[in-house]
Amino acid sequence: MVTSSVSVAIIDYGMGNLFSVSNAFSYLGASVEIISNPDALADKGAIILPGIGAFGEGMENLVRRGFVEPLTDAVKVKKVPFLGICLGMQLIATRSPEMGEHKGLGWVKANVEKIRMAPGIRIPHVSWNGLAIRQENQLFQRIKFSDTFYFDHSYQFSALSEGVIAYTDYHGVVPSVIELDNIYATQFHPEKSQRSGLILLRNFLNIVETRRKLA
Repeated sequence: MVTSSVSVAIIDYGMGNLFSVSNAFSYLGASVEIISNPDALADKGAIILPGIGAFGEGMENLVRRGFVEPLTDAVKVKKVPFLGICLGMQLIATRSPEMGEHKGLGWVKANVEKIRMAPGIRIPHVSWNGLAIRQENQLFQRIKFSDTFYFDHSYQFSALSEGVIAYTDYHGVVPSVIELDNIYATQFHPEKSQRSGLILLRNFLNIVETRRKLA
């Protein structure tokens, strides 16, 4: 294992899977802090927004805990590398219709929509699936065509969303990875995707380190 010098902030906004994400980054040698206070964002090398649950509740919790403006400043203004996971990916979109219309953080030109229903298609989408890589990226280094990742979701980015660099086929196109400058996000759970997920998270840490050296 290669130790990382990156300090990682994992946002605690009451939407689950904090410790599996923390354990994955700790295993990779990063310095990890789970934070529930926006003031703790200062001087962090990377920000992780994980999440399991409903879009509206997620946004409500971010607002109530005072994270929206500090997060937007850190990611959009200061350009701190960011990784959104599952619900954390959806929350950076413009809007979602999940349980009513809700505005997102609006960092990406994207709308969230429910996975299309069809005979034989199970919703939520809970399965291991591969990636159709649309655009080469450092995030995919050492990721093989046969590698699969763990998905668990009922909503997704629309197919025409901004910044999509990999898709998954689940009765249609499911945008699975996005990249826009310092913003990365995955619809799947890399922290639950065993070897493939750890490689992807290690690649994200490498990206953070490279950006820091070039700054």
